[in-house]
Amino acid sequence: MSNFNPEKLSIEYRDEITATEPIIPRCYTLTHSDLTGDLFLTIGVQYAWDKINPMRDEVLGEWKQIGGSLYYFVYLQIDQGQYTKNVSAKRNEIFRRELPLALTAIRYGDRFLFNTYPKLNHASIIINFMSAYPQFARQESWGTFHSYSIR
Repeated sequence: MSNFNPEKLSIEYRDEITATEPIIPRCYTLTHSDLTGDLFLTIGVQYAWDKINPMRDEVLGEWKQIGGSLYYFVYLQIDQGQYTKNVSAKRNEIFRRELPLALTAIRYGDRFLFNTYPKLNHASIIINFMSAYPQFARQESWGTFHSYSIR
């Protein structure tokens, strides 16, 4: 995993979203530059589809309330059947390797929300790996944001 560098993260708020309001709806689009290593976090009431490239290597996330609990759901597009199984396996490997960095960037980028609502640090993170291949199409729990905060 790459090390998170806060200086490489740019944050953009859209729509009616502020640094501390609202929790729901609040959608996160994390993209990056392969050339510079810069990360770009857009936080809005919907995903920043205009920031997504054809490679579909972004990380999408949103807060959901289920029952009385808040969860953070992440969506990763491994493939939609357009790649061979070997290419999808490599994309799956890269997403898994870089996901801790992405979660750290999201946690840091929205730190004012987490500071305002400390309970969010303990919300479960549910990762949805989306793929046409059953061995890659999975839903997994990846702990809580407490594990991805910069101390």
